[in-house]
Amino acid sequence: MAAKQVTLTFDNGPTPHVTDRILEILDRAGIKTTFFVIGQRLDDAAAADLMRAAHTAGHWIGNHTFTHSVALGDRTDRDYALREIEDTQQRIGSLTRPEKLFRPYGNDGLIGRHLLSRAALDHLLAERYTTITWNSVPGDWKDADGWVETAMAQVRGQDWSVMVIHDIEAGCLARLPELIQRVTDLGATFEQTIPRSVILTEAGRTVSMSPDLMAD
Repeated sequence: MAAKQVTLTFDNGPTPHVTDRILEILDRAGIKTTFFVIGQRLDDAAAADLMRAAHTAGHWIGNHTFTHSVALGDRTDRDYALREIEDTQQRIGSLTRPEKLFRPYGNDGLIGRHLLSRAALDHLLAERYTTITWNSVPGDWKDADGWVETAMAQVRGQDWSVMVIHDIEAGCLARLPELIQRVTDLGATFEQTIPRSVILTEAGRTVSMSPDLMAD
């Protein structure tokens, strides 16, 4: 039987004194990941420096909206979509991937019609973004005691887990080494690659986009 695969992704940073420590843990483990950054955080020079440090270390930088406040499908006007996407992309600048990685705000990791609006989808297609969701949300930010067990159950339950954890103060930092060790002990492999099963758009085309993921 093929080994399980796990792609770790970190949302909602960068966060000084958190993201830097996560980078150290990942470096020791030899794991490369993607950091999906919130644009308004990058107006803090220390956070912007951490984004650059992650990029220099070989991690990918993705766009996770500017304010992370209202899902794109819950506010469907075009101007809002463009601000949330492009204000962050501008701050990522030259650190962007050629395919411009974007992850919509899920509102507690939920998948549904709130993820995108028609205006947002049209823009992501026109600008050739790769739009990425997830299939594992263990809840590190809200369940400090139980999230690693939840993560392991999700890893055991599917061939390839694209896991959302968080480089924020109440996120995964304290137990990240434990998670890495337990995934390794299971015989799973860590991948930086993102499987097509969680890619909604790519290079101006829809991939696994469903009407159930768009509000209008």
